[in-house]
Amino acid sequence: MTVLFALHSAYGLATAAAAIDDGLFETGGERVLVPFNSARVPETMVGIDDHPQLGTLRARFDRIESLDALLQPRHPSSWEPEAEELPVLQRLLARAWNLDDDLELCVQSPQVAPALTLLSLFPNARLTIIGDGLMTYSPIRIELPRSITQRIGRVVYADVVPGVEPLVFREAGAQRAPVAAERFAAALAETGGADADLDALADGTPTALVLGQYLAALGLVEPDEETGMQQEMVDRALAWNPARIVFKPHPSAPPALTDAVRSRAESRGVAFVIYRGPVPAELVAQRLDAVGVVAGFSTALPTIRALYGRPIAAVGTRRMLRRLTPFENSNRVPATIVDALTRTDSPYAEPAQLQLLIDAVGYAMQPKIAAPLRTRAEELLRRMPAAERDRYFAPARLARLRLPGAPPENLPRRLLRSAGGVGRVEELRLTLHGARRRAQRAWNAVRGL
Repeated sequence: MTVLFALHSAYGLATAAAAIDDGLFETGGERVLVPFNSARVPETMVGIDDHPQLGTLRARFDRIESLDALLQPRHPSSWEPEAEELPVLQRLLARAWNLDDDLELCVQSPQVAPALTLLSLFPNARLTIIGDGLMTYSPIRIELPRSITQRIGRVVYADVVPGVEPLVFREAGAQRAPVAAERFAAALAETGGADADLDALADGTPTALVLGQYLAALGLVEPDEETGMQQEMVDRALAWNPARIVFKPHPSAPPALTDAVRSRAESRGVAFVIYRGPVPAELVAQRLDAVGVVAGFSTALPTIRALYGRPIAAVGTRRMLRRLTPFENSNRVPATIVDALTRTDSPYAEPAQLQLLIDAVGYAMQPKIAAPLRTRAEELLRRMPAAERDRYFAPARLARLRLPGAPPENLPRRLLRSAGGVGRVEELRLTLHGARRRAQRAWNAVRGL
């Protein structure tokens, strides 16, 4: 049996490697890594097949077949062949990659090319989804053909939110296969490599780590709002009484943003250091033995909490939840998780309550795909205080789905609301039209016409 892993991120590669170490892929067959670079401009980013810090993770696989090299000059994300081309491509790839008929195909991001194309290319393969961080806890954002979903046997994911199961493909009955936290931590540690600047900072000084995200680039906040958020992160970090703050800025963040964070730290009388190295944020927190980590809604926060037991805090999550559009924005569940885990006296501290919240948000995001979760959503919303509902659910969304806690409908909205596929006004018009026709037929009968 051949197990083919089509992966594009270091996180996905670490998850797959940890799953192999955890015995989740003991097939006795060949493991083939098919890496591809999903960056919008691939030339600006080192892919997982070439990244020097990922060499030991790549060693878990028997061989590597680069999808980028096969498709060039086409970008992998644009590889969407016509349906009639698939059988020919399947035979060509099976020959090029020396694949046997007994195949398990493991992919990240199955809703888009090239993963979606590969799922369609091999119609007889067993399918496994490799988790992509907190995005895995969201329902899939598009409805995939049944010919694909019925073959998805399991979702393999890093267990970074202990006690909570991801929603992706739950409606398809896919088995949840969590990778033990200690296994994932060990695999993630291999991605760090040596870094003299970081080693120099690991000197025992009580340090708080602040992570930049550059949310203004996503259009979620204005630049001046982001500056205020980053400065507030410094204030939150001071609650842990650090002697020093280490700031890891987003690579695309403008210098003015970093200067504003530095000024806030220095005005508070705490030492300030910028770290721009290649080591992932999770490992920076671990190597610095950070007394706490604060960010916006960085998905690194739950990982740092679960793997290393560090305190975490977030700034601006409530604002982000309000501004994410459309409601089904794929960042909504990650932002919800971070918000719920970092709130003071959070009502979702227990895994069962956090699961209920994620189930309800997931249903509101994708009511058709996640239809089995409606009763869970109703259960939570019926007993949810108004302030909690407003925090996680848009009133218009609740009204549209006719869920508990929705605002009362006014008369125009009631008249326009769909009922059986038509609006109430149209329903009334058709009813009157039918009554007139029946009256006309009766009158004609009386007149003998």
